[in-house]
Amino acid sequence: MKRALLYLGLLLGAVIFAYPFLWMIAASLKPELEIATLTLWSESFSLESYAQVLETIPILRALLNSLIVSLSATVSVVLFGSMVGYALARLRFPGSNALYLVILFTMMIPFQIVLIPQYVLMVILGWTDTYLSLIAPTMLSAFGIILFRQFFKSIPQALIDAARIDGCSELKILFRVIWPLSRPVVITVAILTFMTSWNEVLWPIMVIRDRELMTMPQLVALFSIGGAAGTHLAFRLAAATMLALPVILAYSIFQRYFIESLATTGMKG
Repeated sequence: MKRALLYLGLLLGAVIFAYPFLWMIAASLKPELEIATLTLWSESFSLESYAQVLETIPILRALLNSLIVSLSATVSVVLFGSMVGYALARLRFPGSNALYLVILFTMMIPFQIVLIPQYVLMVILGWTDTYLSLIAPTMLSAFGIILFRQFFKSIPQALIDAARIDGCSELKILFRVIWPLSRPVVITVAILTFMTSWNEVLWPIMVIRDRELMTMPQLVALFSIGGAAGTHLAFRLAAATMLALPVILAYSIFQRYFIESLATTGMKG
């Protein structure tokens, strides 16, 4: 009985959480006059709203831009974050603990505080209206470094010492010994970085003016509040659905590794 009540509560919570997203998808397929209802079913489902979005704004180009930016940021954070995390976890050098505390401290600084200095730096370097202004500030993540460090500390030191005895350099140890054992944390950092980069709106609005370089969240936001969608709620919901689908698909595919990493990565040390 207790287990049945537990499953019933979990099912109820899942329905409450998922219903707004299901309603958004269903409403994007409905005629405009039927959107006000809370039901998910309609006898007049169509893809007209999606066709209108594709005709009105260059959303496919924005999708490509978002993929370029998000994948570049993800690869960079995983690569450089694992290198820094390995150095902090397994290498002993003066100031390593102080450096770790500084990285922790940067997580306490709100993004809005560094927004203006970061924008001024992009202007001085001449990177505005380029992919560099979107990718360069996201190439390292303090959270990713900390997550890698904590996971790497759980790997037996004897394995690393054996690799050193065999003549492996530190980079070979990281990429040939540590990485194959760290698939959960690598995928977790990749998913979180991809989601963060994909959903970013404020920073692209500040540094990108060229419509051909706009990311998908930026273009959808301007489409929804800039008047291009008019009074048609179905168009906005269709654009929002197209924006959310890539992240939902990525998480659905890799959720097992994501949960495994969060379960096995402790904040010890």
